[in-house]
Amino acid sequence: MSSSDASSNAETALPRAPGRRRSPFFLLLAAGLLFFAAAVGASYYLLRPTTLRIAVGPSGSDDQQVIQALAQTFAHDQSWVKLSVVPTAGAMESIAALGGGKADLAVARSDEDVPDSVGSIAILRKNVVVLWAPTGAARRTPHKGGRSKVKAISDLPGHRIGVIGRTEANIKLLRVILKESGVDPDKVQVAQFAPSQVDDMMRDANLDAFMTVGPIDSKITSEAIVTTARQRGELSFLPIDVSEAIAARHPLYESEEIPGSAFTSSPARPDDTVETVGVNHLIVARKSISETTIADLTRQIFAAKPRLAREVPGAAKIEKPDTDKDAAITAHPGAAAYIDGTERTFLDKYSDYFWGAILLFSVLGSVIAAVRHFLKRDERQMNTQHRERLAAAITEVRNIDSIEELDELLRQADEILRETLVCYDDGAIEDTDLVAYGLVLSQFHHAVTDRRAALSGAPVNVSRMRAS
Repeated sequence: MSSSDASSNAETALPRAPGRRRSPFFLLLAAGLLFFAAAVGASYYLLRPTTLRIAVGPSGSDDQQVIQALAQTFAHDQSWVKLSVVPTAGAMESIAALGGGKADLAVARSDEDVPDSVGSIAILRKNVVVLWAPTGAARRTPHKGGRSKVKAISDLPGHRIGVIGRTEANIKLLRVILKESGVDPDKVQVAQFAPSQVDDMMRDANLDAFMTVGPIDSKITSEAIVTTARQRGELSFLPIDVSEAIAARHPLYESEEIPGSAFTSSPARPDDTVETVGVNHLIVARKSISETTIADLTRQIFAAKPRLAREVPGAAKIEKPDTDKDAAITAHPGAAAYIDGTERTFLDKYSDYFWGAILLFSVLGSVIAAVRHFLKRDERQMNTQHRERLAAAITEVRNIDSIEELDELLRQADEILRETLVCYDDGAIEDTDLVAYGLVLSQFHHAVTDRRAALSGAPVNVSRMRAS
């Protein structure tokens, strides 16, 4: 073979590798920054505190003071759930605010028109019905001559009763008590008075009995009883003997007892235990609020109760609600989970999502790998051609008669090596392809070394030539 033919073979033996492409470092950096920003945004959204609006009233009431104290405590403690107080005129208005979307929570009486879409979180306080009648002064009645002696609920027909509190729920409760006690509610006249009108109520000589609905330690009830004794003579309490029957037929009410000396101790009022009916004031929430949020709120309320009770006496009355499925007002699922100890852990709640995400990432990884493999097909094919040409050049090297031609082949082989490494970094070829290329390149270099030695007159490594 002539020198020009060998030179032509050397020039065509190894095609020039294309220029090295830009490293994907910046693409990976951009993807990493995007992922980091998404993670930070998701963490902020998931871990930010939740603020719930709670409707409570009237202003200045014990209920509002307790709720305001809870809101301040949660804000000071940097709790996960915070409260924003929405003042209202009373329990009915609080329920209306809840139903109208102006509040997320509300403080309401259990016998108000509480919608089925809400659930209880806590009992804020228990109210009891207190019925009494003065016995020490003469009163004019349109139905009977002389003194009116009301000593029991059965004596109320034909008499007039004054009820403290203008809510319709009190009238509804009174009619239930009268009916269950065998008294026709229509034969008992009722007059309602605001808590600020107790003195006016006691001066009304046409009233033969009185009723309040509130906590046993209610100042309104105690003051009304003391005022009755002062202006109308000593009084007697009217027991509700059918309280258990009322509780059985009307689940919104409970059978309760008023202990002796509950209102005054000297003289004792009452002088013995009095059977009565109770009704709860509840903190309720829309059931659409997440269980996790309500469970956290319930935990915060009962964790703060001992501390608040020392500052706000009304906080000591907070109790856990009924979590039975057949309760008149069912507990919110989040509150029930916390109270019953069935609250799910973070992994319990989101394990399905985790496994779904892992499966999704696995599928996406496979899809991305397949797409990447498809997009890199040209590089992979070129790399295969380079390897094949490099293998063919091993035989052609032995026919080269010039050191310069060998140097040119080595330079081209070096360029192919750089291109191969770039393909490997890009993922166009796998480890096995790189190993195969390394074997071919090693044999090529041995062949070049031996041919260089032959051209320069140096001894040739025969064993290596045989191996090649």
